[in-house]
Parts: sequence; structure tokens; C-alpha cells
Amino acid sequence: MDINVILSLINTKLRDFYSSRDELLEDMDNAYEMVAQLEENGYEYNEKLNKFVIKQ
Repeated sequence: MDINVILSLINTKLRDFYSSRDELLEDMDNAYEMVAQLEENGYEYNEKLNKFVIKQ
């Protein structure tokens, strides 16, 4: 799956359904794989924003 699609999907889920990354990971079966792909492609989770952003 394209990294931009993964980013959009995960951030939408975080915005609409989950209050934290941990909550997302507990509930979604394939979230670990998608989060790992985001991290491998230079993204990190920002707790304040509750979304993945490009590493600074």
C-alpha cells in the first residue's frame, strides 16, 4: 500500500475514532504493520496532535 494512503488512513482513524496511538494499535489488527511502515518512511507520532507527522 502507498505510504500516503497509509498516512491518510491512520491519521483519519486517529482523528475520528481513537484518542491515542495505543488505542488504535489495541483495536486495529493491521495497525502495527502500517505504523511500522510510517516510521520506516520518516514519520513519527505526535501525541499533542494525535497524528503522524514528518520527523523534524
